[in-house]
Amino acid sequence: MIYPFGNTKILTMNHIKESIDIATLVRSRRKELGLTQKEASGLCGVGVRFWSELENGKESLHLGKVLTVLSRLGIDLNAEKRI
Repeated sequence: MIYPFGNTKILTMNHIKESIDIATLVRSRRKELGLTQKEASGLCGVGVRFWSELENGKESLHLGKVLTVLSRLGIDLNAEKRI
């Protein structure tokens, strides 16, 4: 499958502390790509309802699906251990 990412700029977010932080990142990326929720959900292999709940920051979403969406949108999620 080919995804519409090409050479895009790298955006960073310092800390993801809540599900709404991921929601904001996903919504921003979708809009940057010029996709509707329906188009983005189809591209990422999830339902429109799941997508809507993700963009609204629902806390009980399936982690595997969230990670798949992030990957397919070209978003790398990194974790660091606090000292």
